[in-house]
Amino acid sequence: MALIYIHGFNSSPASLKAKQTADWFSVNAPDIPYICPALSNKPDLAIEQLNTLVESTIESSPGPVGLIGSSMGGYYATWLGEKYGLKAVLVNPAVRPYEFMLGYLGENTNYHTGERYILEPHHVDVAKSLKVGTLKNSKNYWVLLQTGDDVLDYRQAETLYANCDLTIEKGGDHSFQHFERHLPAIMDFLQLSPKLAPELAPKLSLK
Repeated sequence: MALIYIHGFNSSPASLKAKQTADWFSVNAPDIPYICPALSNKPDLAIEQLNTLVESTIESSPGPVGLIGSSMGGYYATWLGEKYGLKAVLVNPAVRPYEFMLGYLGENTNYHTGERYILEPHHVDVAKSLKVGTLKNSKNYWVLLQTGDDVLDYRQAETLYANCDLTIEKGGDHSFQHFERHLPAIMDFLQLSPKLAPELAPKLSLK
């Protein structure tokens, strides 16, 4: 068993949700490897990192490998989930990141690491090439959305993942407020734990 957390665009393993997940697993599931790679800010390098990581983790893990992806990480997690048949929890996932990336062309600075990098048009093209049009197994995904997302339009994800387990919370923001309260059910959904009590299982929200 293992969990791979995939952080968002211009972010890092120091993001709040990544740290919340790491802390929760260290206390509640210390025997399950928690992996949160520091991804390149450039999609071609990031997806190469993730491919290598997922393949090596699958080979070395005696049980399920689950994914959590936030924002751009949710976009990557969807592509990886389809390629490798993995279950994934997507938190305010990006659906068309190649659109907002156009606003970042040129020199940028990573919010957490301070790393400076240049985003070029071909990086946007790489991101677009990772777009998943139709999900092969919608039940592999649990999608957490908050309507107050101030970066992405949650309705894009609501449409793409309409046949998946879908939880939509009113308000909130792009960081997904109070994410940590979902971690017991996330662990269960990813089949990284014994069956939890029914009240902790993921449920579809009313739209």
